[in-house]
Amino acid sequence: MYLHLGAHRTGTSSFQMMLAQNREVLRAAGYDLAYPGRDDIPGGDLALRLPQPRNKDQWQDRFVPNATIEMRKYAGVDSTALILSEENIPGRMIHFGAGRFYPAAEERFKTLAQAAGAPILRALLVVRDYADLYISAYRKRAEDNHSDPFENDRRNMLRMDRGWPELVELIQQHLKVRELVVVEYGHRGRSVDLLGHLVPHVRALPIVEPAKRMNPSPTDAALDVLQAIYARGETLEREAWQKIIVAHKDDRASRGISEFTKRQNRILRGRYAEDLDRLAQMPDVELLR
Repeated sequence: MYLHLGAHRTGTSSFQMMLAQNREVLRAAGYDLAYPGRDDIPGGDLALRLPQPRNKDQWQDRFVPNATIEMRKYAGVDSTALILSEENIPGRMIHFGAGRFYPAAEERFKTLAQAAGAPILRALLVVRDYADLYISAYRKRAEDNHSDPFENDRRNMLRMDRGWPELVELIQQHLKVRELVVVEYGHRGRSVDLLGHLVPHVRALPIVEPAKRMNPSPTDAALDVLQAIYARGETLEREAWQKIIVAHKDDRASRGISEFTKRQNRILRGRYAEDLDRLAQMPDVELLR
């Protein structure tokens, strides 16, 4: 198995769209593909249910059996390997606001390791500056959910219980990855480039880059309109809230919806720089920055 772990808000949807557009080329080369169908990505049917913090003590009895059944769907008889891309393997973004950095990651990794049925030859994780990650995560959730003001959670985010190095340690401990590539968000390049980092053997294949940009963050103008609707107790179907985002995409004036103070930005960016240095010193980690 070759495992793309995301993470959230690091271009995962674009990566999965690239897999979808190159499905036949990759299959002809002996690679099965598994990825979810979020954002209407063609061929995405992976439904990997992993434990949440509230039920992480049930990871082995409740989640491993179902995850094993799901993984077996992608075990092709004539394939060389499976390329699996899923940003939710470490966990969900919703916990950032409470100062918790993927709190069920350990149990989720253990579940996948037991369900995989094959060694993970190589894994790839894209990491992003904490300030930008938390802002992007908040804005993504606010697209289709009523959200408390960003400033309510900023102090929790500054006191996050752990970060990328601790997550990488859990990946190494529980997924038993033979080769782990960590890519800094600003160095990720194209989705085709990321695939080459994950599966070096495909670099010789005629892989094409998707033309469409996936999952751009909404503007403050769009979020103002959407949050006013949700505050009234109304809900919107996906097509409706996406139309609002498109209608306001050119109004890029800041309304202060999701901003850290200058001091908070310095703290978070300083921590990220220190954590990148920690990652660079970790054994068996290839850091691209």
